[in-house]
Amino acid sequence: MTSLVEHPRRLHVVDPITGESRADYDIADEAAVHAAVERARDAAGWWAGLRARERRRHLSAYKSLIASRIDELAELIRAETGKSLAGAQLEVMLAVEHLDWAARNARRVLKRRSVSSGMLAFNQASSVTYVPFGVVGVIGPWNYPVYTPMGAVSHALAAGNAVVFKPSEFTPGVGVWLAQCWSELLPDQPVLQVVTGDGATGAALCRAAVDKIAFTGSAATGRAVMAACAERLTPVVIEGGGKDALIVTADADLDAAAQAAVFGGLGNAGQTCAGVERVYVEQAVYEPFVARLAELARKVRPGAEPEAPYGPMTTPTQPGIVLRHITDAIDRGARALVGDAASVRPPFVEPVVLTDVPEDSAAVTDETFGPVLVVNPVVDAEEALRRTNATAYGLSGAIFTRHRRRGLALAAQLRAGAVSVNSVLGYAGVPSLPFGGVGDSGFGRVHGADGLREFSRPMSVTWQRFRPPIDLMTLQPAASAMRTSLAMFRWRHGRSTHPARRDA
Repeated sequence: MTSLVEHPRRLHVVDPITGESRADYDIADEAAVHAAVERARDAAGWWAGLRARERRRHLSAYKSLIASRIDELAELIRAETGKSLAGAQLEVMLAVEHLDWAARNARRVLKRRSVSSGMLAFNQASSVTYVPFGVVGVIGPWNYPVYTPMGAVSHALAAGNAVVFKPSEFTPGVGVWLAQCWSELLPDQPVLQVVTGDGATGAALCRAAVDKIAFTGSAATGRAVMAACAERLTPVVIEGGGKDALIVTADADLDAAAQAAVFGGLGNAGQTCAGVERVYVEQAVYEPFVARLAELARKVRPGAEPEAPYGPMTTPTQPGIVLRHITDAIDRGARALVGDAASVRPPFVEPVVLTDVPEDSAAVTDETFGPVLVVNPVVDAEEALRRTNATAYGLSGAIFTRHRRRGLALAAQLRAGAVSVNSVLGYAGVPSLPFGGVGDSGFGRVHGADGLREFSRPMSVTWQRFRPPIDLMTLQPAASAMRTSLAMFRWRHGRSTHPARRDA
């Protein structure tokens, strides 16, 4: 089990699989964090001053260096999180794809663009340009220590910002590795730095003179981050977890839906913010779907070997949370179709499939973050939508149906930031799509054009092309100018196209 012991100004990290000591890392105090931000401030000026093509060249070199060392990084991810080797490799591949997209598209997305000036300012030419914030602080999670924080890091760098990255205290080595790769390419320009430490280090970063914070973690910690950032009115991007659902309609491909549920619910030991925790199945196909799902889930076994489907719980507290959710559901009448409370054998949790789970139980309302699937029947897709949306979270979701139009129509009614139809996590591999949630799942976006703009501030610029024949931008406009302008205004805006007004 991953454990972490605090020594004076040090983090002692233990391998979650073997229990062996891995390394010690500094706990950056407030002074160390502020010093890193000051270094980043100087580097930000140099970085923002480069042409977009030059930044793209440096980011492409960074991407290539990470890609060339994928085996080394995947082994480090595995050593600190316990996830399967394939899972770690996939994480790196996804992160590199998003970094590549951000580097290649930043100039196009963020370049100056002209906008219409309208009638009153027809003598003005108008444009919007996007300016880097300066220094962005990124606070990353432990479950995907490369893919998730690199979504913010990549787009913040591509937008012209310097970044100070605080990795999770459970995965500090991954953060240090990423920063060292950058230093190999640009040793004299600390555009990307890492500060290791615990929650106090993250709080110090929030209160430092950063220009924006991107945080991924629990909703409760996200609120604390927002409170700390409020002291300086520092804007934030929050990804606060999820309780995502998969909806299976009566016309769905049940084999494909069951396989997707297993992947989405058990992958990375269920420690995926956008993973599947709830499944709602139309009553007409409930029994055959559950039979398929149970058959697949019973074949899955976690393990310490690299090729295992999934590994252990990464943090020492997570098995207890998973056990509490399973026990609560069963005590309240749920049926354990696969596994039960005895499946929790720290540091591993074997697959658990629960059916007929009360909708107000913790396994339905709270983020379990373990290999537990709640599968409940519904009368129809409309009931599935109501149950899916009856949560404080709203990160993502999935829908299985053979009819494209119906799938898209149902997706539009989900209270979520991303939806996959006939797959799960389909959007994760599409670099042009933004990612983020609503409600307790947070706000703001990473990835895609929206992610680039998230780490830029829009600046509006006008320049007068010629003196206006009717000048209202003066303390005492001429009476004739006001009469003419008012007549034009009433003609343009006073005419209603509403049927009731026309009839009148």
